[in-house]
Amino acid sequence: MVRIRVLVVDDHRIFAESLAAALAAEPDVDVSAAGSGPAALRCLERAAGEGRRYDVLLVDADLGGTVPGSRPAVPVQEGNAEGLVDGISLVTGVRAAQPGVRTVVLAEKDDPRRAALALQAGASGWVAKDCSLSRLLTVIRGVLRDETHLPPALLTGVLRELTAARRHRTESERLVESLTPREREVLRCMVAGLGRKAVAERLFLSPHTVRTHMQNVLGKLGVHSTLAAVALARRAGVGPAELAGDVVERGGQLA
Repeated sequence: MVRIRVLVVDDHRIFAESLAAALAAEPDVDVSAAGSGPAALRCLERAAGEGRRYDVLLVDADLGGTVPGSRPAVPVQEGNAEGLVDGISLVTGVRAAQPGVRTVVLAEKDDPRRAALALQAGASGWVAKDCSLSRLLTVIRGVLRDETHLPPALLTGVLRELTAARRHRTESERLVESLTPREREVLRCMVAGLGRKAVAERLFLSPHTVRTHMQNVLGKLGVHSTLAAVALARRAGVGPAELAGDVVERGGQLA
């Protein structure tokens, strides 16, 4: 019998342990539980090192206090200032580190926008926490066949959100393409969180020149703050400048 290895990730211990116990009663399911994003990442890393990778993660949508309707930008390796990793950021990190692991988001209520964010992050499903055990098992087995599972009531809303996100991304990409190669370098430094002085040192420019480039970037992108510019850049797929080493990239290529 092929066994399915499942990791339940929820910071409500009673719920996590109850769900894990219910799943463990299935003859083909091995299940563990983690109470936080960092704990889940440690479980994944340890299991991979032992050659016993998990097949499916069941992740609490509200893990670590996810802000409704937002796209988290917290690196999963570090968490936020309190060491937390929210549910959708965890999905993003797992997708990048172990793409073979399927993730299903467990939610208290249906929310098309957050469900769309979860799918964009790499989740294979969005399931209500109060669904039946048989329904959850159907989803677990389905995502292992590369199926995507959403509640029927969410389909229209999620498709609308994904279409809007695609339209916004296209517009963001067009705006970024209007930048000069040097301005794109500066934008990537901004995405990396560098201030004006740090950008000047990295690119061997004067702070005054960097200030001019930053102003030009904001103007061409049609935004009024560095934070807004970084958010638009992320939508366009612009990655941060590589901070390791002393080599300065001159090509102006997007990440």
